[in-house]
Amino acid sequence: MARLFGTDGVRGIANVGNMSAENVLEIGRATAQVCKNQKHVSKTARRRIVIGKDTRASGYMLENALSAGICSMGVDVLLLGPLPTPGIAFTTMSMRADAGLVLSASHNPFEDNGIKIFGGDGFKLPDEMEDEIQDLIESGRVKEFRPTSNEVGRAKRIEDASGRYNVFCKNTFPDAVTLEGLRIVLDCSNGATYKVAPVIFQELGAEVFAIHNEPDGTNINDNCGSQHTDDLIDKVKETRADVGLAFDGDGDRLIAVDEKGEELTGDHIIAILAKHMKQQGRLKNNRVVTTVMSNFGFLKAMEKLGIEQTQSDVGDRYVLKEMLAHDAVLGGEASGHLICREYHNTGDGIIAALQVLRAMREQKKPLSELSKVMSLYPQKLINVNVNDKPPLSEVKSIQEAVTAAESTLNGQGRVLIRYSGTQSMCRVMVEGPTVAMTDTLASDIARVVSKSLGGI
Repeated sequence: MARLFGTDGVRGIANVGNMSAENVLEIGRATAQVCKNQKHVSKTARRRIVIGKDTRASGYMLENALSAGICSMGVDVLLLGPLPTPGIAFTTMSMRADAGLVLSASHNPFEDNGIKIFGGDGFKLPDEMEDEIQDLIESGRVKEFRPTSNEVGRAKRIEDASGRYNVFCKNTFPDAVTLEGLRIVLDCSNGATYKVAPVIFQELGAEVFAIHNEPDGTNINDNCGSQHTDDLIDKVKETRADVGLAFDGDGDRLIAVDEKGEELTGDHIIAILAKHMKQQGRLKNNRVVTTVMSNFGFLKAMEKLGIEQTQSDVGDRYVLKEMLAHDAVLGGEASGHLICREYHNTGDGIIAALQVLRAMREQKKPLSELSKVMSLYPQKLINVNVNDKPPLSEVKSIQEAVTAAESTLNGQGRVLIRYSGTQSMCRVMVEGPTVAMTDTLASDIARVVSKSLGGI
């Protein structure tokens, strides 16, 4: 039985397969039933589930399907409209709801959509609860629990959701620090941050230039945002801004550009924050958590700073799991998922950006100077489309290619191959001492992967 949930919820092409209106309705039903089975603070209060979304055109259709499924199980729905994923997690906690559901495919193109589920505590659901939801759907048992008449749920729109999240974000920024005098470019990726992000930074005193903040339902992540920073770099140079900040479609990722137009990865940002927090005594247990995709340069920088490191599997939920296990307050991914657990239980691009600006202000240094905390090793990442996903360890040709590359690197780099948890892709990543060697080895392995796994 194929697992319904990937590393970051359910995802697929909108209106077909897992993301058809019919299936989304069933996911709503099963999620509502699982929530009803959990302990509740009150025996009389009605159960409530929050629904938010990004700016994809399919969000309207799927929002109604999800809401119908939840209401059909006797659970009420609170509709937030477009709001960043971390804002939906915050609102779920703030309104003491039983769960929060996000309709978003994050950084994927607009044709896709997905569902992320948060528990009432603001954490993403554990695998066991996701499996329970899947079992209720596939067994058909979810249909046995439907109430009738006045016991069905009701849906209500929450008009001030963005305002609540605005205040929450601003409260993570010190009262004694201001952004006055800073020129900031924001790339909102035509996604969920388009309305709230410019307001937050303006209200803290910055002069804001917002780009890609006019979503039309189809332009989300379209050559913009955290994965496509060319426009952001150009705008930073044009406006002579102090910093550029790029979010992804649902606002849980951040990539920064310094005042010289140089792009910083998530690793750079974590390193900057780790150093600053350690200096201020805020880096709890002197530890950061990143994934196996973190650059060698980051690992070397942490060693030099005397900061302990823990590496998790790829995916922000696994980063958070290790953070909780080691009681760490800072973690994230090179891709820009950054978790500042002092303030939130999930990755939040806006909050991470505010912490970067805090470091700039309190250290009185430009971002280009702060980023010198680490140097990137040459890295090449190639995404290979595949038809099948057999265990990589069992594909002899791929293992032979990896062994050959590691022999060439001779301990001066590394090779990492893994499947995407949300797409039909195999990710080939190589780090090495020179750009030429790194690119060549990655290309060699990628060709073997494509040939062995039926690349499309």
